[in-house]
Amino acid sequence: MDLGTFTQPVLLFGGPYSNLDAVKALKKQADSIGIQPSHIICTGDIVAYCAQPYETVEMIRNWGIHVLMGNCEESFANKTDDCGCGFEKGTSCDLLSIEWFQYANSQLIDKQRQWFAKLPRKLTLTFFDKKIQIVHGSVSSINQFLFASSDPQLFMQQTSISEADIIIAGHSGIPFSKKINNKLWHNTGAIGMPANDGSPNTWFSILSKSDEKAKIESIKLDYNYERAYAEMHLAGLKNEYANAVKTGLWPSMDVLPEEEKLLQGKTIQPHTTYY
Repeated sequence: MDLGTFTQPVLLFGGPYSNLDAVKALKKQADSIGIQPSHIICTGDIVAYCAQPYETVEMIRNWGIHVLMGNCEESFANKTDDCGCGFEKGTSCDLLSIEWFQYANSQLIDKQRQWFAKLPRKLTLTFFDKKIQIVHGSVSSINQFLFASSDPQLFMQQTSISEADIIIAGHSGIPFSKKINNKLWHNTGAIGMPANDGSPNTWFSILSKSDEKAKIESIKLDYNYERAYAEMHLAGLKNEYANAVKTGLWPSMDVLPEEEKLLQGKTIQPHTTYY
C-alpha cells in the first residue's frame, strides 16, 4: 500500500504488545506535538506480552492511524497455535510465549481478527524526495530479526531488494539506525516493552526534515509502567515479562546476537540520524 507524499513530520512506532498504558501515553504525546493520525504509522505486533489485548486493539483502531501487519496479527488472524515470532522451538523465548499467546487468544474477538487479516504487509510513502518503505521484520520476511550488529550481508541483501532510500522496521524491539548500501535502515524499537537496557522507558521515532535531509529521531516514551505491571498481575500474567516491564531487562536473549547480549542493562540514549 502506497500512502503517497508527506511533507509534515511522521510518527512511527512498533510493538504495542497489549500495553494499553503505553499506547495512551504515545497518543497523548502525539496530540501534544500536533501529529495527526494520518501521519502516524504502527509497524505491527499490536497484541503480545501484556494484559490488555482487546482494549489495545480497539484503541489503535479508533485512533485511525496506519497499521502494518506484524507476525502476531498474521497468527491471530489465521488462528494458528503460536505467535509466529520466529523463535526457535524449545528456546526460552518460544516457551515463554505460550502463556501470553494463549491469554491473548482468549481475549480477542472475531471482528479484531478479521481486521488483522486485512492489514497491509508493507507500506510505502514519499517523504519530500525520499522513498520510504515500512516493513515488520525485513523486506523479505515478516518475522526476520535484524539488529544493529546483525551480519552486514543480511542488510545488503534486504536493502538490495527494496527500491526505497529508507527502510523502517519493527519486530526486533531495540531502536537503531544503520547506513548500508547507500541506504538507511531504521528500527523504531517498541512501545510495549523496554529495549533490554535496564530502563522501563520504551521507544518510538519521528521522521522530519532538517537542512534538506531526512531526520529520524529515536525518542524515549515515558508512561505508567507500574500500572501496566499491575494489570498483568491482575490478569494472572505474573511472569518474567511482567518483571521486564519494570526492570527493563528481557527474560531471555535467545534472539540476540552476541554484541547485543553484552549490551543488556546498558542505557540506550535518544539519538538522531540524518540521511
